[in-house]
Amino acid sequence: MDNVTEEIEHSSQEKTSAYLWIGIVALVYLLIVAVGIISYGFKSVAGDRAQELFQFATNPLAGLIVGTLTTALIQSSSTVTSVIVGLVAGGLPVTVAVPMVMGANIGTTITNTLVSLGHIRNQEEFKSAFAAATIHDFFNLTCVLIFLPLEIATHFLEKFASFFANLFVNSFSTSLNGFDVIQVATAPVANLLKAATEVFPHPFDGLVLIAIALVLIFVSILYMGKLLRLAIVGQAKILLRSAIGRGSAMGILSGMLVTILVQSSSTTTSLIVPLVGTGLLALEEAYPFTLGANIGTCVTALIAATAVVDNHLAALEIAMVHLFFNVTGVTLIYGTPFLRNLPILAAQTLAQIASQRKYIAFAYIFSVFFLIPAILLGVTSTRSRLL
Repeated sequence: MDNVTEEIEHSSQEKTSAYLWIGIVALVYLLIVAVGIISYGFKSVAGDRAQELFQFATNPLAGLIVGTLTTALIQSSSTVTSVIVGLVAGGLPVTVAVPMVMGANIGTTITNTLVSLGHIRNQEEFKSAFAAATIHDFFNLTCVLIFLPLEIATHFLEKFASFFANLFVNSFSTSLNGFDVIQVATAPVANLLKAATEVFPHPFDGLVLIAIALVLIFVSILYMGKLLRLAIVGQAKILLRSAIGRGSAMGILSGMLVTILVQSSSTTTSLIVPLVGTGLLALEEAYPFTLGANIGTCVTALIAATAVVDNHLAALEIAMVHLFFNVTGVTLIYGTPFLRNLPILAAQTLAQIASQRKYIAFAYIFSVFFLIPAILLGVTSTRSRLL
C-alpha cells in the first residue's frame, strides 16, 4: 500500500514539474514576442526620430539615472534591460542605451536592501544583513564610476560588443537559408497583436502596442521567475550551500548559475542576505555570490535579443554590452585587491551606522534610489531644454 501511495505521489510530482516547465517555455515565448512588438511599436511611433524622443538621455548621466530610477521602481533589471533591447531594435542608438543598462545594474540592488530590513529588530543580525545587501550597491556604483567615464571617452564596451555581435550573427544566425526560425514561431501572435492595434489612429496604434508589450514583458518575467523558483529553488539552495567555503571563483560561478536558473538576481540575493544576517555565511563569502548574480541576470536580455528581426544586430549588441559590462567589472574590481575591498569597507561602515540609527537605512534607500536620481534627472532635463 505504501509503495502504491509513493508511486502516485511521484507521478503527481512529475506531472506538476512537467506543467511548470510547459509554463516556463510559454513565458519565454511570450517574452520574445513582447520584445519583438515593442521594437515594432517604437519604430512605428518614432520613425527616424528615435534620437529626438530620447534627446534628454543623450546626456550619459541622464541615461544612467533613467535606468536606475526605472529599475528601482519596478525592482526588475531583467524587465528594464529587455525593454531597452526592444527600444534599440526600434531605433534607439546603442550609445544612448549603454548608460541606461548601467543604471539598471544600480537600480536592481534596492531589492537586496529591502530584504535586509527583515532583520531590523535584531541589531547584530541587521548589521550583517545590511552589509551583505549594500555590498552589492557599492560594487555596482564602483563599476559605474570606473566604466561610465571610460565608455564615454572610448566606447570600448560598445565596440567590443559590436565585434562579438557581428561574429555571433555571422556564425550562428537563427536564419537557415533565409528561414528565420524565431520570426516564424512568433509571427502569428505578433501579427495578431499588431492587427488589433490598427483600429487606433497613428501614432496611437504604436503607443498602444508599446503599452501591451510592456505589460507582457513585465508579466512574463515576473511569472517566469515564480515558476522557476517553484521548479528548481530547492536545487538552487543546494548549489549555494555546496559552494560555501570553496573559494571566490566557485562563489561567483554559483551565483551566476543560480541567477540563470531562476532568472532573478533578486532571488539569489534573497537567499544570501538572510544567511549572512543569521551568521551562517560571512560577508566575504557572500560577496562573490552577488557578483555572480550580476553576470547571470544578463541572460534575460540575450534571450530578448533573439526576438528581433529587422535590427537584430543592434539588439544583440546592447545585450552583450550588459554582459561585458558585468564580466569586466567583476574581473577588474574583484581581481584587484584594493578595489575589491572598497565595497566591503563601505558596506560595513554604513551597516555599522545604520544598525545604531535605523532611520539611516530608510534615508539611504530613499535618497540613493529615488531622491538623488530624481533631482539629477530634473536638473539634466532642464539643462537640455535650455541648451
